[in-house]
Amino acid sequence: MKNFLLNRDIARLAILQRIELADPFLKKIRKVFGRYLFSNFFSKYFINIEVISNNYLKIMEAEYNTIEKFLARGQKILSIGSGVGGLEVIINSKYESCIFTFIERDFISKKIRYGWDNQNSEGYNSLKLLEKFLNMNNLSNKNFELIDFDKNKLPEKKYDLITSLYSLDYHYKFEIYEDYLRKSSNSNTTIIFDTIRPKYFEKIFERVEIIKEDNDTLHKSKRVSCKIFR
Repeated sequence: MKNFLLNRDIARLAILQRIELADPFLKKIRKVFGRYLFSNFFSKYFINIEVISNNYLKIMEAEYNTIEKFLARGQKILSIGSGVGGLEVIINSKYESCIFTFIERDFISKKIRYGWDNQNSEGYNSLKLLEKFLNMNNLSNKNFELIDFDKNKLPEKKYDLITSLYSLDYHYKFEIYEDYLRKSSNSNTTIIFDTIRPKYFEKIFERVEIIKEDNDTLHKSKRVSCKIFR
């Protein structure tokens, strides 16, 4: 597909969520001046929207390839921590009858320190920009709903597919959502997320499959697909 359509605010949010989208110049600025100045000053003025769009599409197409076999027409898909929604736009371009629910936090921290100790109290998210990105890239409002984790009641429905790439059990503990995921899934639901402790989930689910391994990062994570809570 063609490059994603982005405006400057969406492009900035995307690189705050995924620094790998930035060009080498921006990455060097972040390394030299630190995350706080990068997040609150340099990322506002020194971004190349075309480069970010191109890089984001490549990364999201690679992510799509890891979950493609779990997709089908007409699925109800829950996305937790989806960023600006590039993966869902690609899914929509291939399976237009899917319905998406996005659960996100709705604020951008001045400085973020990822880790389980903060209990998911920080974030780089904007529901307004997520909606804008989805609309700009042909995902109609009738095909998705946005849920603010801190303000809205979480939907009471069953999903066919639940995805949380580099979010659930990567930046914050799986247990934050465990009870909700139990209520939102059935024997046919596939739950996909990234983790540094795949063996642990063999105690939680009847079926656990490693579908991707990332050995190039500090966390050396594995992407797992899980079915049927024990």
